[in-house]
Amino acid sequence: MNKVVPLSKEQLESIARRFPTPFYLYDEKAIRANARAIKAAFACFPGFFEHFAVKALPNPAILQLLREEGFGADCSSLTELLLAEKAGITGEAIMFTSNETPSAEYRKAAALGAVINLDDITHIEFLEKTLTKLPPLLSFRYNPGGKKLGNSIIGNPLEAKYGLTYEQLFDAYTLARQKGVRRFGLHTMVASNELQIDYHIETAKLLFETAAEIKKRLGITLEFINLGGGLGIPYKANEQAVDYEMLASGIQRYYNSILVPAGLGSLQIRAEWGRIITGPYGYLVSRALHKKEIYRKYIGLDACMADLMRPALYGAYHHITIAGKEHEEPREIYDVAGSLCENNDKFAIQRHLPAIHTGEEDGDLIIIHDAGAHGRAMGFNYNGKLRAGELLLRENGEIRQIRRRETPEDYFATLM
Repeated sequence: MNKVVPLSKEQLESIARRFPTPFYLYDEKAIRANARAIKAAFACFPGFFEHFAVKALPNPAILQLLREEGFGADCSSLTELLLAEKAGITGEAIMFTSNETPSAEYRKAAALGAVINLDDITHIEFLEKTLTKLPPLLSFRYNPGGKKLGNSIIGNPLEAKYGLTYEQLFDAYTLARQKGVRRFGLHTMVASNELQIDYHIETAKLLFETAAEIKKRLGITLEFINLGGGLGIPYKANEQAVDYEMLASGIQRYYNSILVPAGLGSLQIRAEWGRIITGPYGYLVSRALHKKEIYRKYIGLDACMADLMRPALYGAYHHITIAGKEHEEPREIYDVAGSLCENNDKFAIQRHLPAIHTGEEDGDLIIIHDAGAHGRAMGFNYNGKLRAGELLLRENGEIRQIRRRETPEDYFATLM
């Protein structure tokens, strides 16, 4: 499968004259179509609801777009709560899942009417002290420990700082009920960027079994189960995207065989996917500035890992195409690098690509694919680097700037 860009070289060059590279570009039409496909696939569950993981792409324009498609927000900090509010997402459309949480963040979540998802049993007392009274609805994050393997990105649940153990869950629900809570949810998050459908189906099965046991032992009927996030996308051209209908069908089998007999046939399914919602429909567009030949051939871009750090952080693969050369033979082998003073500042290592022309004015435009999640969001200012802006390709073909690029004035603005 060849990865494509929704714009031609000429269109990209025209955009680059208005908004200098590097910049992020998001495809509104594709994001909306994808959101609708997910909702259609999971319509088999009563009241299915998706809380978009704000951490993946924290821009109010994107959040508002997804709100229009019927999505809510998954938030983990005060600023993410404010972003959701700015996009018009409030109430139980927000799921607030955080850890080591300051009281001010709980207060804001409560003020917005968000569903608060507690990470530890001790947070019940902390939240009660913070708010003077617990909210009527609480959720708890479950860490299944050895019952479930994690993956290379999020780690082994036995070593993870997140969530309550199995037995702690029962104590937490009991204590919260004693303190007046009457509505409950259950949540887990045990993997990140996982493409194996069976993995996610088995996670749902684990949660369903836990929900049934909670009802059996405590007489508590959960209102919802949040399956968490973690669905992967095919970063490599030979990988297969998750089949939403196959995933929903697999989860539905366990819903019917576990929850329905337990008297939980109206339990709501929620999720907090981020990467699969926007990831494939975002592109980092950069200019090839320099070519260097020593022990290897290097192409130096005007973007660096301060703009996209996944390759340096995880060794993650991102497909690269050259605008106008999508169908040319990859006759060269390059390391594609940025200008940061770190040797791991590389977007690709020993990558087979067409010959690349370099130059500050006329160098080739380099498109780094699948950058629509955990891309600009993970940017930073080391070396005084200024982060790229963000553009939205509207459904009518217009380009809207939804975040300007940073300036030196922004960098110095917090200094006293």
